[in-house]
Amino acid sequence: MTTAKRKRMPRAERERQMIEVAEQVFGERGYAAASMDEIAELVGVSKPMLYEYFHSKEGLLLACIRKSRAALREVTKQSVAGAPSAEEALRRGLLAFFVFIRERRPAWSLLRHEMALIGTPAAEEIEETRRQQTDLIISLMSGYLDGDDPLRTEASAEFVVGGCERLAIWCERFPEVTPEKATGYAMELLWAGLSHRAI
Repeated sequence: MTTAKRKRMPRAERERQMIEVAEQVFGERGYAAASMDEIAELVGVSKPMLYEYFHSKEGLLLACIRKSRAALREVTKQSVAGAPSAEEALRRGLLAFFVFIRERRPAWSLLRHEMALIGTPAAEEIEETRRQQTDLIISLMSGYLDGDDPLRTEASAEFVVGGCERLAIWCERFPEVTPEKATGYAMELLWAGLSHRAI
């Protein structure tokens, strides 16, 4: 990364720039090893300005996680809009997830290295990301699958989220596994258990 030359810009744009650089640094170094000095230098601002915007290193991390969560929610929602069947909706949603983590490596790295963050607000934000995706899947299932048993629907959604998260971690060891291939693997397992509930 090269140091950005500081210039005047609207606060929202500067904040976005800070978050993008911080996401990259946190993803590469890990939260503990990342420094606010380095992030400020790369953005091209003073460290006090970084603290003015986010109050603390943890505050900056939380902003990064929230930004990633919002982006993941948006791509997931857009991917399943107008899907003609439950099977196609699931396939599109899975593909959107695997493409997201392939294209947004630093963001994914932040979300998956949560063990160092246990007991912190950041860990709660990461769990909220899972909850968001579970709620989206529950909503999706209610439109395509038999919803007579809400507990079963929620259990299924939790299984999808947890299973896909582990599959995504596994994919990191095998770069040749494309998002399309990962989606195929997931569909083989998931759709077999859900297809009989399609309406």
